[in-house]
Amino acid sequence: MTAPCGTNPWPAAYPPFHPRPWLTNGHLQTIAGNFLPRSNHLPAPVSQLVEVSPAHGTQISSQVLCECHWQPLPARPYCATAIIVHGLEGSSRSQYVIGNADKLWAAGCNVIRMNMRNCGGTERLTPTLYHSGMSSDVDHVMRFFLETESLASISLIGYSMGGNLVLKLAGDLGTNAPPQLKSVIGVSPAADLGASADALHEWQNRFYERRFLRALLKRFRRKAMLFPRAFDPQRAANVTSLRDFDDRITALYSGFRSATDYYHRAAAARVLDKIAIPTLLLHACDDPFIRFNEETRNIITANPNITLLETDHGGHCAFLATPDRTNDNDGYWAEHTAKRFLLAHA
Repeated sequence: MTAPCGTNPWPAAYPPFHPRPWLTNGHLQTIAGNFLPRSNHLPAPVSQLVEVSPAHGTQISSQVLCECHWQPLPARPYCATAIIVHGLEGSSRSQYVIGNADKLWAAGCNVIRMNMRNCGGTERLTPTLYHSGMSSDVDHVMRFFLETESLASISLIGYSMGGNLVLKLAGDLGTNAPPQLKSVIGVSPAADLGASADALHEWQNRFYERRFLRALLKRFRRKAMLFPRAFDPQRAANVTSLRDFDDRITALYSGFRSATDYYHRAAAARVLDKIAIPTLLLHACDDPFIRFNEETRNIITANPNITLLETDHGGHCAFLATPDRTNDNDGYWAEHTAKRFLLAHA
């Protein structure tokens, strides 16, 4: 029998999560977490384009934009390095990405804020759309910087859709991960894509679904303008749910038979049992729309390389705790916990 959400043993090495008194509701946590600004003492980033798919025939190559914050030489290669991957319709400038980057930089880490394909204003840099199965893009970025910067230690942090990407990559790599890959962290990871997409369509979550759909459809229409021979803008007509979008657009243009086929093949849940490096999952039981099914929970529990921290509250990608200025804790629990895990395994 699978343990209910929030009943897994809590490792003593990690502080408990106590939500801010006025944020004990998952929706309030989610909304506040999305809009509350984080501290940002980062130096100006060094922009780096990384090719993640070569040109093919008349089709241009695909590149992603990474915004890098490097520690000074000669120590740089020996510093722990984090690649942070945003969620659906986010970017390297999303608040949670900035919050993580700021804390990791202050702790002496190199930080790479990675944009997925098309994100961060890069629609012209790829002739394709993006989707939750493109874990190979994270792999290309990781190996690019391992080679060009001779890094000794690298970790992956992914939020929501980005969480699915980094977990899927870890599972795909299995025991063949490069030795420099020290840890993987998924915050509110959408590891069960189908269940989470359907949860978005529940009446209480329609606000989030409409917000995602508006952004996705706007992006798709921009892509159709930039690449009129590749995309038919009429496919966006009368799309009313995320599953509908993935059925009519994502699946068609990304080589899947249907949304159901896409959710199955792209889900990290299929390969969680193959993860062979230290991995941390942060999930709130009141997350409005991220769901782990029973089989996925059993796989997580059975894999000794995965640590699952489930809180009663925290919403989606929020985890807003009571600040404690005496301990230099600004209340962004997930960011502090991710940093603790990364440094412990670096």
